[in-house]
Amino acid sequence: MRTVMAIGLSCLFLSCSMGPDYQRPKTEETPSFRMAEGSPDIPSLANLPWWDLLRDEQLQALIKTALTENRDLRQAIATVEEFQARAFIARSDFMPGISGSGNAPVFGRKTVFLVPGFANPFNYYLQGNLAWELDIWGRIRRSNEAARADLLSKEENRRAVTIQLVSAVGEAYFNLLQFDAQLDIAKRTVQSWEESVRISQARLKQGFSSRLDMDQFEAERAHAAARTAELERQMVQAENQLSVLTGRKPFAITRGRSLYDQVMPPDVPAGLPSELLQRRPDLLQTEQQLAAATARIGAAKADRFPKITLTGLLGSASPQLSKFFTDPASYGVAGAGFTGPLLNAQMLGFQQEAAEAQAKQALAQYEQSILIAFREVEDSLVAVRTSRTQNEAQQQQVTALQSALKLAELRYKGGLANYLDVLVSRRNLFEAELAMTSSRRLHLVSVVQLYKALGGGWSPEMDRPKGDSKGS
Repeated sequence: MRTVMAIGLSCLFLSCSMGPDYQRPKTEETPSFRMAEGSPDIPSLANLPWWDLLRDEQLQALIKTALTENRDLRQAIATVEEFQARAFIARSDFMPGISGSGNAPVFGRKTVFLVPGFANPFNYYLQGNLAWELDIWGRIRRSNEAARADLLSKEENRRAVTIQLVSAVGEAYFNLLQFDAQLDIAKRTVQSWEESVRISQARLKQGFSSRLDMDQFEAERAHAAARTAELERQMVQAENQLSVLTGRKPFAITRGRSLYDQVMPPDVPAGLPSELLQRRPDLLQTEQQLAAATARIGAAKADRFPKITLTGLLGSASPQLSKFFTDPASYGVAGAGFTGPLLNAQMLGFQQEAAEAQAKQALAQYEQSILIAFREVEDSLVAVRTSRTQNEAQQQQVTALQSALKLAELRYKGGLANYLDVLVSRRNLFEAELAMTSSRRLHLVSVVQLYKALGGGWSPEMDRPKGDSKGS
């Protein structure tokens, strides 16, 4: 038996692995992002942990809850655990397979074939079996490479779900704050229109204005009231969305800072494009899928070659239990098994072709993922820049329209202007204030989307806030 084991180990060490070894595909290098501001050597925004980017305490509490209770993240974690077990199963193929069996005819028997040292249902016997496949062609090693790459792919998927969840909670929270701000604007506008209706009614009684003035003011008041109802609906739906993200049934969300009190970094450097391939978990996930597909080519190719297995059998069998441990009752054998494809050789060839085609698919998916990643970064960069400028311009517009409305109201009350000046001024101010809140939300969301596009917050050491040793 020692000789057989020595031969097996020698064959194993001298064996080779078939199929191509995985190498990361070469991609076109870009010195900097097209829409990036500042030097690319400045540390990327993605280096910030999420709790340093999103500083609203209530938002941080929602994210912590989501990282604990979100069902999608739980599913991703369970998937990682599944593939950890699968990797252990694949690793066990390196070890010999040992099994045992026994028999005890204690309920009676009727036969004359009671030969000692021969295991059959009519004898008492204990038997141990050993089978060890020699990985000469590297089939087991390639299968283990594929299993490990599958596990790493699922781990990167977990990280992708984590950063996706952080950004989704942030975006939903900013949407909620936008609806809060717009609802407040709509309610104030309704009150202003009610004041205008009251003034127009008084002027109508005094003969200073027509019925048309009052009807127009009442129509605008109804329009603002309708927008108020719409915003209330959107606000509750945004709360329901946040509730699901945090793994809870719909409930009222506690607000922290207002939309305009949110703190964001003044600069949002993107860093070097080469960092994107090392940081974004979805790119790392597709790369590991490519590595697994590459390893399966070697496993499929090795299946086309003969398999050599070391086998062993050791046991004891006797018709009498009292003679079970005597020399005539014991038996054993050791040798080598040989199996090779014959009629199924063509089928195994097609399996190798299928594995090669799957690797081509994984390569195309990896290259497409890189293109999408760069597009998302560039889209987020231009969104951050333009939304900031847009919000500043709309703030100036609101300030100018507030001044114009005050002047129009004074002239209307003094009889120096008609209702149309007030109507147009207030309507324009209402729409401008709503647009200003939208642009402010767009700026906040664009920063969060850029953070996600850069792969921010995915690394294990960034999975929990400082001082939280148990995680979020």
